[in-house]
Amino acid sequence: MEEGKKNNILIIDDEQSNLKVLTHILGSEYEIYTAKNGANAIEKAKELVPDLILLDIVMPEMDGFEVLILLKKMEETSHIPVIIITGLSSSEDEEKGLALRASDYISKPFSASIVRLRVHNQMQIVNQLRTIERLSLMDQLTGLPNRRSFDNRLQTAWVLSIREPSPISILMIDVDEFKKYNDTYGHQQGDMVLQAVAKVFCRVLQRQTDFAARWGGEEFVVLLQITDQVNAYNIAEQIRQEMEKTEILCLDGTVTKVTLSVGINTEIPTQNSSLVKFIAAADEALYEAKKNGKNRVEQANNTIVFS
Repeated sequence: MEEGKKNNILIIDDEQSNLKVLTHILGSEYEIYTAKNGANAIEKAKELVPDLILLDIVMPEMDGFEVLILLKKMEETSHIPVIIITGLSSSEDEEKGLALRASDYISKPFSASIVRLRVHNQMQIVNQLRTIERLSLMDQLTGLPNRRSFDNRLQTAWVLSIREPSPISILMIDVDEFKKYNDTYGHQQGDMVLQAVAKVFCRVLQRQTDFAARWGGEEFVVLLQITDQVNAYNIAEQIRQEMEKTEILCLDGTVTKVTLSVGINTEIPTQNSSLVKFIAAADEALYEAKKNGKNRVEQANNTIVFS
């Protein structure tokens, strides 16, 4: 969740008085949405994908248990925690709700402090899981997305380029002579090089759809959506030139520089295209850049070299 943005809650209850009470209790801390029946609740849950759902059990037409079953069946909403709000007090009802994967219970009549505490506890879990997920997609050293994150983004972009035919480009980027640099200046200084590369991406890549990630070790990858071969080359060359002139401050006060080799592949994919081959072609172009002298940009199939 973006910093400063409130968590949101969908409250499902057919009684207007209950909606008003719960909104009054929770409205200052959370963004509140409401639904008065099961069918409307399902639609709103799919549309809003709230952080938490408060669900009344006794409702006409479709009761809360039926709503809960549907919410947990749908891929878009199955992960959303649901707190049941009910005047039913039997252990059988509570057991049924928990068996249907409800996260907690709040009994009527409402105690404001209990409502706040139970909702707060569930939101803490939601936000902790979200933080874990975000960190699992990030490279801690450079602050860039990691390979897992890139794979997810590439899959989405690839499908979009097939559905709405458009060129997609990938840059495979490697720091030249990185092992030698590490051996000469030490691993801590090597880490500073990788961080400097990440900053170059931030300076060069300006479009919202441009996506740079750490592929592993000293290798990086950039995804360029709706980008043809010529524009992909121009961006790759900007990255190479920007890195070439970047001074990296050493721990002893001196400065060093490093260069990058870049392999590019561009494709307008179809249903028969191979994503594996798409990446492999860029990797092969990177190998050619290394073989041909480093500090170069090479394109798969159609080589353009400026150095």
